[in-house]
Amino acid sequence: MPRWIRFEHGGKSGFGTLEGDTITVHEGELFASPSASGETFSLADVTVLMPCVPKKMIALWNNFHALAKKLSMPEPEEPLYLIKTDNSYLASGQVIRRPNAYSGKVVYEGEIGIVIGKECKEVSEEDADDYIFGYTCINDVTAVELIDKDPTFAQWVRSKSFDTFGVFGPVIATGINPDNLSIKTVLNGQERQNYPVSDMILGPRLIVSRLSHDMTLHPGDVICCGTSLGVGSMKEPSNTIEVSIEGIGTLSNTFVQ
Repeated sequence: MPRWIRFEHGGKSGFGTLEGDTITVHEGELFASPSASGETFSLADVTVLMPCVPKKMIALWNNFHALAKKLSMPEPEEPLYLIKTDNSYLASGQVIRRPNAYSGKVVYEGEIGIVIGKECKEVSEEDADDYIFGYTCINDVTAVELIDKDPTFAQWVRSKSFDTFGVFGPVIATGINPDNLSIKTVLNGQERQNYPVSDMILGPRLIVSRLSHDMTLHPGDVICCGTSLGVGSMKEPSNTIEVSIEGIGTLSNTFVQ
């Protein structure tokens, strides 16, 4: 099934489908039945961009049975979520940077992300697939020591919305069933996370339904489905962090202290 990618070539941005290392360029709008232009590019000859430009990125908390059990937390009956601001968005291949305003631990969180394909408001779980364009890889980077720094106010949005902390891509995979997928996170060549989507407390379709009753979801909006066991800090002066999902691809970035 198609994997959609955005890119820059010759100072111009474009998009198309990626098969192997070949991009088949398309014209029109990504979420409105685009058509192939007849032009192709090699992946090596382009700069990979974010696969879409979300109006909002919604990130879930405590959405996996295994992590809830480890943290001795009750499993939520509805999505617990925050918004990552648009200044944080970052493409595969780009550099995650420590903010000057923060000197504590910076952690990776490998996740699967849902990409919305058309305007979505108050839809049922049964109809949610009609509004899901596809799925992507997420690294929900977090300045973790900020969350509880002020005992009067949990700073979730600040901790997750620094520049370069909303990492996703490299593609949006369409026509796949997420239920049988696993998310793997590799830090400096060592596997740190490997967990199944099937361990989600609230699955992708239910998430879309519930969120669509809270707010209108728009084409290109990204929902980060939460993470599971294995979250850790990026400690070295320079780190390579990869989030891989079979059928989607590998989101690869470096983190610079």
